[in-house]
Amino acid sequence: MRPATATAAAVTTLLGVGAAAVAAGRYASDVALKASPGRPLPSDPRLTVHATAAGQVTLTRCLAALRPGMYGLEGPGVHAVVGPVLEEVAHAPDTVVRRLERVSHGSLVVGHRVRLTPQVYSGDPGTALGLDYKDVEIPGELGSLPAWFVPGQRETWVITVHGLGATREHPMNIMGFLAEHQFPVLDLAYRGDPGAPRSPDGLGHLGDSEWRDLDAAIRYAIRFGAERVVLHGWSTGASMALHAAAKSALSGRIAGLVLDSPVLDWEATLRALATARRTPAPLLPLAVRAAQGRTGLHGDRLLRAADPDHMRAPALIFHGPGDTLASWERSRELAARGPGLISLHIVPQAPHAAMWNADPAGYEETLRRFLTPLG
Repeated sequence: MRPATATAAAVTTLLGVGAAAVAAGRYASDVALKASPGRPLPSDPRLTVHATAAGQVTLTRCLAALRPGMYGLEGPGVHAVVGPVLEEVAHAPDTVVRRLERVSHGSLVVGHRVRLTPQVYSGDPGTALGLDYKDVEIPGELGSLPAWFVPGQRETWVITVHGLGATREHPMNIMGFLAEHQFPVLDLAYRGDPGAPRSPDGLGHLGDSEWRDLDAAIRYAIRFGAERVVLHGWSTGASMALHAAAKSALSGRIAGLVLDSPVLDWEATLRALATARRTPAPLLPLAVRAAQGRTGLHGDRLLRAADPDHMRAPALIFHGPGDTLASWERSRELAARGPGLISLHIVPQAPHAAMWNADPAGYEETLRRFLTPLG
């Protein structure tokens, strides 16, 4: 082969390899930037239904199936709720039996593949919880944002914001508790959610731009009677709450923040999601760069929003070492930097955004103590 031809072939090969690497980086970044609301994240293992009986369901035995607490159980056309592991019930060594609390819709069929999910309720606050509520529309910068409003007697409203892979059904886990304590609740659907406008680029920004929809919800709450608001966010919804508290023109009306499994290091979360999708380790830096190039994401903006030296509202963090998607070490560091302002409630054996599920009673009592002085 002539030198010129060999050089051209080598360049073409390098360009091809480079293009393939870029494409792979974009694909790996999709797992976070194109996470569909209500679709399972790649970190959620699939389980097989081995048997059902009155008040029982037998599932594939694995660490996920053995988690303590209460979880939704989702599969094609079915949503159910499972409670604690029933150790006393006889079962095969490769299975686990959990209490079957209810089947919300569909039916559990032996052989079907299902996943545990933090979302315990399906439907709306009326059908799922028997609460009086209103469907409301919040004017946002991209268009109208649907939300559920549950009235209450207090002047402090709680605005709830779901996170990655979830919908506004997820915050219904605590909606009954909030209604019992007379906190009005505004449960927001934001850009990219069903019924809400798409983001201009069709991508999620891990809270970096979505916080403006939360800001619109704050304006709505103040307009319709809230004296103060508490922002309760899960996952990237917690990131949105931090951004809103730092940047909103109405930040002075924010009485407190509740941050459940907060994404405080979006690069680490993106790498964890890509790893769960079995992305080879050498491609992980490409996934981060692809996400930055596609969205303009930069970690310093979130770091500033989560700086205790600039935070004015008290914050309660629910997090624990079982979260493999959002680093709980970052939550520990944040709480350590803001003693007296930021408190951390550690929940063991709970996966991402499932701190309530692992210990509903403990979660709600901690939340009650935090909210009561603010309401």
